[in-house]
Amino acid sequence: MMKFKSAIFLASLMSVALLSAGCNSGDIPRARRAMQPLPAPVQSKMAKMDMPTHSPIMIRLFKEENTLEVWKQQRNGRYGLIAQYDICKWSGKLGPKYMEGDRQAPEGFYTITRAQMNPNSSYYLSFDLGFPNAYDQAHGRTGRYLMVHGSCSSAGCYSMTDKSVAQIYAFGRDAFIGGQRSFQVEAFPFRMTHENMLRYRKDPNYPFWVMLKQGYDAFETTKTPPRIDVCNGRYVFNSVSGCAGGAALQTAFAPSSADNLAAAAGAFEPSSLKAPSPSILNREEAGLVANWSKRRAAGQRVSVQPPSLTAPSAEKPGAPDIVTESGRPVRG
Repeated sequence: MMKFKSAIFLASLMSVALLSAGCNSGDIPRARRAMQPLPAPVQSKMAKMDMPTHSPIMIRLFKEENTLEVWKQQRNGRYGLIAQYDICKWSGKLGPKYMEGDRQAPEGFYTITRAQMNPNSSYYLSFDLGFPNAYDQAHGRTGRYLMVHGSCSSAGCYSMTDKSVAQIYAFGRDAFIGGQRSFQVEAFPFRMTHENMLRYRKDPNYPFWVMLKQGYDAFETTKTPPRIDVCNGRYVFNSVSGCAGGAALQTAFAPSSADNLAAAAGAFEPSSLKAPSPSILNREEAGLVANWSKRRAAGQRVSVQPPSLTAPSAEKPGAPDIVTESGRPVRG
């Protein structure tokens, strides 16, 4: 039955792609983009790492490092890092997405099903992150069409080069063909090491990031994607009974606790830590940016950069341009 369903998925993928065969872009006709095989060096690496072609995958995103990682299951059940790519563009700052129009790329744990894969994307290839997830909904966060896609342009998405997204898409496609029902995307502000957590210990997003680090540590410890539930407005990881009683199991990944992070502070001199990157302050700042986006879309004159509660200098000439979905800088 599983092989039959996979065959149906492959056939549907091909039929959707063929519907758009008359609209080509770049070197690869749109009808064939979703069917490109992984490059031979990647396939060779998978063989050396004992990874079946159609074994499950997981993806991690790191904003500050501009990195997307693809992890793939080995025959021993653990996941290995098979590929990593530069994120071409992501918009906004470090921190979560609050609302439609705030231009924030999401942070958190997202589940990708076959239905979210888009072989007919306007952005070469794409898959939808499924924002808002259960955690986002519990906190009243809004937004639509948040994706990982090609074309190297972003207004709240994680954008890749076309070459990179073709390979990322192929990893997901092959995993679905092999029977994986969904794969996990973990989106983080930065690599959640003790050192980085100390860098951001005074950031208003720190409590949220401490919670994300529990999931990060769960994967780092086991090299298998954690089970994720949302209980009372919080992420819960590796609970065998969902929200009914998983708190005890989470203590196995206590390295992310505030106490342990504080204890690690002695290992670093504050002067040796890299300066933090800009982060969104709160929902109020997200609202200012959302209003800026709405006014800009209506054709009103607005600043080159979106407003900020903490960095008014961002609106001065010479600051980096926010990139529109067309790939062109926004001008006032």
